[in-house]
Amino acid sequence: MAVEKVPMLQEGHDKLEAELKALKEERPRIVDAIEEARAHGDLSENAEYHAAKERQGQVEATIADLEDKLSRSQVIDPTTLSGDKAVFGATLTLLDEDDKPVKYQLVGQAEADAKAGKISYNSPIGRAFIGRSVGEEIEVTVPSGDKYYLLEKIEFI
Repeated sequence: MAVEKVPMLQEGHDKLEAELKALKEERPRIVDAIEEARAHGDLSENAEYHAAKERQGQVEATIADLEDKLSRSQVIDPTTLSGDKAVFGATLTLLDEDDKPVKYQLVGQAEADAKAGKISYNSPIGRAFIGRSVGEEIEVTVPSGDKYYLLEKIEFI
């Protein structure tokens, strides 16, 4: 079975690496907290001990998840791409129902930030636009209902 690659921009890759580094640096502090709580005696009613053990579990699970994503990551530089179809990394200019332009860059799930104009290629809007060309009208079903967009421009920036 082939390993599924996780496409991301360099910015997203760097963010995941920084998060991983911070969690790895937290590990010894959690171990110290567990040791300190253990020294207080009876563990059955020791809230600090249970909180530290729970945090340790969360941190280890997150580290494993980040290491997995990074090991499968495929960093894509949008400036090296071209073409007339919407693909991962492309910046799309859309016109909404009121002919207002909206700009979105198709990015990986870890990088998605709708307020910053970065939407996951896996989101309803992202999936609706992958493979589409300039001039196409696209209907997208989102939680608030159906939206209609015209794909006005595709850039690789």
